[in-house]
Amino acid sequence: MFLNNPEYSESKHLSKVDLKATLPLKVSDSRALTLAAIGVVFGDIGTSPLYALKACFNPIFGIALTNDSIFGIISMIFWALVFVVSLKYILFVMQANNQGEGGILALTALTIRTMKTGTNQSILFIIIGVFGACLFYGDAVITPAISVLSALEGLNTVSKGLTQFILPLTLIILFTLFYFEKKGTATVGYLFGPVMLVWFIVIGLMGLNQVLSFPQILLALNPLFAIKFMAQDPAITLAVAGSIFLVLTGAEALYADMGHFGSKPIKRAWFFLVMPCLLLNYFGQGAMLINRPDAISNPFFMMAPDFLLYCLVVLSTVATVIASQACISGAYSMTSQAMTLGFLPRMRIIFTSDKEIGQIYIPFINSLLCLIVMGIVLLFRKSESLASAYGFAVSTTMLMTTLLTAVVMRVLWKWNLFLVTLVIGIFIFIDMGFFISNLNKISQGGWLPLSIGCVSFLLMITWYQGRELLRRKLLNDGTDIQLYTSKLPSLEKQLTLVNGTAIFLTTHIDRVPNSFTLNVLHNKNLHKRIIFLKISSWDLPRVTDTERLTVKNIGNGIFLIRAIFGFKESADINHIIKLLSKHHNIDCTSEDLTYFLSNDSVIEGEVVNLSFGREQIFLALARNALHTQDFYNFDPSKVIKLGPLVDI
Repeated sequence: MFLNNPEYSESKHLSKVDLKATLPLKVSDSRALTLAAIGVVFGDIGTSPLYALKACFNPIFGIALTNDSIFGIISMIFWALVFVVSLKYILFVMQANNQGEGGILALTALTIRTMKTGTNQSILFIIIGVFGACLFYGDAVITPAISVLSALEGLNTVSKGLTQFILPLTLIILFTLFYFEKKGTATVGYLFGPVMLVWFIVIGLMGLNQVLSFPQILLALNPLFAIKFMAQDPAITLAVAGSIFLVLTGAEALYADMGHFGSKPIKRAWFFLVMPCLLLNYFGQGAMLINRPDAISNPFFMMAPDFLLYCLVVLSTVATVIASQACISGAYSMTSQAMTLGFLPRMRIIFTSDKEIGQIYIPFINSLLCLIVMGIVLLFRKSESLASAYGFAVSTTMLMTTLLTAVVMRVLWKWNLFLVTLVIGIFIFIDMGFFISNLNKISQGGWLPLSIGCVSFLLMITWYQGRELLRRKLLNDGTDIQLYTSKLPSLEKQLTLVNGTAIFLTTHIDRVPNSFTLNVLHNKNLHKRIIFLKISSWDLPRVTDTERLTVKNIGNGIFLIRAIFGFKESADINHIIKLLSKHHNIDCTSEDLTYFLSNDSVIEGEVVNLSFGREQIFLALARNALHTQDFYNFDPSKVIKLGPLVDI
C-alpha cells in the first residue's frame, strides 16, 4: 500500500486536484456551505451544553457549588474553547490539510509524505495516526448514546412520572436512526442546517436571558478566575478537567469535515454563530446556578420556561439525532479511507446519493455500531454515567493530531524550530492536561472507548502488515513482467491466439500476475490485446480523470496500466475502461473483453512473520473481505479466476 510502497513517491508530483478551496464561490454558494456546515460539522460540540456543565459538578469530584467554583469552571470552559477550538484547530490544524481534506488519517498521509518511507520515523507516525483514527470509533459509539439520552432526560424536568420512558424512547430513536441510515441523508440533509441554526439561536437566547439577570457572570472571561480555581486544589482541578473537556468533544469534527465544506464556511460558522451561542449558553447556565444552586440537577433544561419545556425536549432530541447521524457518517468515511489506504479489508459500500460522492453507507459498520450503541445505553442507562466514559478517546486523538501537526509545521511549512516549539508546546501542555485528566475516567467507563480503539488498532495493523507480507512474497516470487513478455513471441507457436482483450489485475506493476502465468501454462492461449492493470491508492484525496491513468505500451499488444485513485474515492473498473477509450484510444468496451483475477484466498502459513494469534486474525479478515470483483464492480459474467493465491 502507499505508505510503504515505492510507487508512492510519484504521487507527490501530481497536480493539486481538489479545487474546492481555491475556486471562488458565489455569495449564495458560500452561505449555503456555511449553513450546511452548521448542520453537519457542529452537531457534537453544539449539543455538549446538554450535559457538560452538569458533569463538571458531579458529586464524585467533591466541588462545592459556590460562586468561586462556578466562576472558575465557566472561565475554564471559555478559555478551553478559545485555545483548543479557535486557536489550535481553526487557526493552525486546519491549515495542515491534505489537498483540502482534513481528519487524522489525511493528516497522517500528509505527514508521511514529508519523510522517507520505511524509516522508523515514518512507521512511528503511521502508528500514531492509525491509533488516533481507531479511537474515533470509540467516540462514534458514545456520541449517539450520550446525546440522545441527555436530550430525553429533559423529560425529568417536565414530570418525574416520565422518567420511566427515557430509556425505551432512547433505544427506539437510536434503532430508528440506524435503520434509516441505508436511505442516506440526501433527502433530509437540507434540513440539518436550518434545524441546527434554530438550535444554536435558541440555546444562545436561553443563555442570554440568564446572563441579563446576572451580568456579573461575564467577569468569568478573566482568566484569573480559572487560574485561582486551579490553584486552590490541583487534584480536584485535574479531575474536573475531564468533564470540562466535554465542551470540546466535537472539535476534531471541525477538522475531519473540512473536505466536505472547505475551511472558510466552517470558520465563519464557528466565529459568527456557534461559538457565541455556546458561550452564551454556558455563561447562562453559570448565571442561573449562582441564583438557583438547586438547578444543578439539569441546568440546561431549567433555563427554559415551563411552558416551553416540551418544545425544548423535542428540539434537543432532533439536534442530538443530527449530531449522532453526522458522527455515524464520519465512521463510514473513516472506514472507507482506511480500506483505501490498506488498513481494513474491503467491505460493501453503498453510495446513497448520485450527486454527493461523500454520502456513503457501509452495512457492516452500521449494524456493528447499532449493536454497540444499544448495548452502551443499556449498560450505562444515564448520561452522567456515560460522561465518565466520554472524552478519553477524543483527548488522545487530539494529542496525536497535535504531534502530527508539529511535523507538518517543521518539515513541510519550514517553520523555525523555536516557533514550532513555542506553538506546539502550548497546545501539547493543554492536550496533556486534558489527556491526564481523562485517564481517571478509564476505570469509570473510559475502558470502553479505549477497548474499542485497541481492538480496532489490532485489526488495522494486522491487516496492513499481513497484506505487506503477502505483497512482498508475491514480489519476491514473481517474474519481471518485461523479461517474461519478451519471451512470449517465441512461445506463440505453442499457444492459441485468441481474439479480444484480456485484463489481468496485478498487485505490482513490475511483476507478472499469477493469473496470467497460469492462463498461459494451463490454458495455452494468448489474447491479441493484453492489459496488466494495477489499481493504486495514493495520499491525495482525489485525482482528476486526465491524470488517473498511466499507460505504457511494451509491444506485442501488451500494455501496462496503472490506475490511481485518491483515498476519498472508490475505484471502479467500468470508469477505468471508459477512460482508456476516451483518453488513450484503447477501446475495451466491446463484448470480447475478459477479466482474469487471482483467487481471493490465503493459505495458512503464508504470513509467517505474524504471530499465530495475529495470523488467525488476518486469515479471518481475509475470508470475510469483499471479493475483488465485487469491490471494483467487475461484470461477473466476464471474470475468470485462476491461482491458489491471493489478491485480497
